[in-house]
Amino acid sequence: MNGFEQYFAKRIEDDQWDVVPLLYRGLTQTAEQDVIEFESVPLSRKQLGQQVAGFQQWLAARGIKKGDSVAVMLSNTAEHIALLYALMLSGVIWIPVNTKVKGPGVRYIVEHAVPSLIIAEAEFAEVLADAGVSAENWVELQQIQIASDAVLQNPAIAPSDTLCIIYTSGTTGAPKGVVFTHRMMRVASEAAIQVAGVKEGARLFLWEPLCHIGGAQMLLVPFLERVCLLIVKRFSASRFWSQWQAARATHLHYLGGILDILVRLPQDEVPEGASIQTAWGAGVSKNAWQSVQEQLGCELRECYGMTECSSFATFNASGKPGSIGTALPWIQVELLNDEGLEVGEGEIGQMVLSSPLEGVFLPAYLHNPEATQKALIQGKLYTGDAAWRDGDGDLFFVGRKTDSMRVRGENVSAWEIERVFAEHDAVEASAAVGVASEIGEQEIMLYVKFRPNSAVEWGTLIEWATNKLASYQMPRFYRAVDRFELTPSERIKKHCLDKNSALAWDRHAAVA
Repeated sequence: MNGFEQYFAKRIEDDQWDVVPLLYRGLTQTAEQDVIEFESVPLSRKQLGQQVAGFQQWLAARGIKKGDSVAVMLSNTAEHIALLYALMLSGVIWIPVNTKVKGPGVRYIVEHAVPSLIIAEAEFAEVLADAGVSAENWVELQQIQIASDAVLQNPAIAPSDTLCIIYTSGTTGAPKGVVFTHRMMRVASEAAIQVAGVKEGARLFLWEPLCHIGGAQMLLVPFLERVCLLIVKRFSASRFWSQWQAARATHLHYLGGILDILVRLPQDEVPEGASIQTAWGAGVSKNAWQSVQEQLGCELRECYGMTECSSFATFNASGKPGSIGTALPWIQVELLNDEGLEVGEGEIGQMVLSSPLEGVFLPAYLHNPEATQKALIQGKLYTGDAAWRDGDGDLFFVGRKTDSMRVRGENVSAWEIERVFAEHDAVEASAAVGVASEIGEQEIMLYVKFRPNSAVEWGTLIEWATNKLASYQMPRFYRAVDRFELTPSERIKKHCLDKNSALAWDRHAAVA
């Protein structure tokens, strides 16, 4: 057997890597094991199963049936999770809506996905009104009355059926709705177990919004391993360590600047002996690797993934600083040049994924055949992301293929530049973009949002970065901003940034 066949044979029972058989079996078991804890309040399988059955009955009474869709705009709560399990078990398509999205963003999703119903919290009434959603088309979660004697339903649902529509960031245009199947959700949960190194008894801290695959991929994990999900409403730097210790958490999923925030907390705010067993996710630079491990006392397991490939594709199990590791058992990764040929060791190429397991990749983007045809070619997923491979076969992420610049003969990753400037104490966020050059190719312009009352002179910032970036990576132009326009997944909308370098501070002019 190859690696995938061995893994598949160990994990499969009678559910064909599906969601519904796994979830139904898990919720009807008599064991009183706690599946989740919300804000330190435990919920057993039996209690959770009763809530899920109640939501199923309520949905059916509303006329919501298999194949219909329901948009959900909710904060993390135990009731939210029970509702999601009910949607999955009923074959109703879940349309997650980020709670940070405002009227226009909600309007786009509602008009694009056309859900049969919206379930939200009262605090979002104004946002929904701004989106043009009438009062009769949405229901407040807290007003839903569910029966305590409802019976869990288990309809016939195929692994290829759509489970949800997850909207991607839209950094270069309108968000794309990823059609995410039941098979994909099962694969995502299997991947989370692999990447995080989850074993029986693990206690997984879940702070991510469930509207993102980073949070949603955790929902099935307690039914695959005897573990508990420790859910908080949102990430809070000031409350993190008290929540972490109270929950006796072991595993932390990190995204964006979460670890940066924790590392920068004043030492008097960190309880004595506090540590993280395992931190897993994406975004730790090679330069920061060792210091993060030492300060937080954790094992780092860096990974790479995207919603379109059922979340994760690779992970770093060796601990090599800066690497995203090697492919998961059901994934193959090729690095191809613009001519479609495999690049050599140390050379940058686009990550192109394939799999022997049917249904790992999205079947389509919703109502977007052009984007679908561009991403899926002959059964392979063209990620648009660039990486290189070292002599050991370990991969190193470079950045979005569409988020790079050509400067003096060199391909420059915006991600690499931004990661360096993110380490400066005064910088809250930055965005590197390519702008026109007088002598061909491009120059780099860096937009910077400084922390409150922490702005520094551009010359000081450049001096600090000189030994951290190659000469061709050093931005020429600089502009300060009070805020960035963000996508629903908190990424900077670079296509909205002004590319006029005449309005920027010019490093070359300053030394002329």
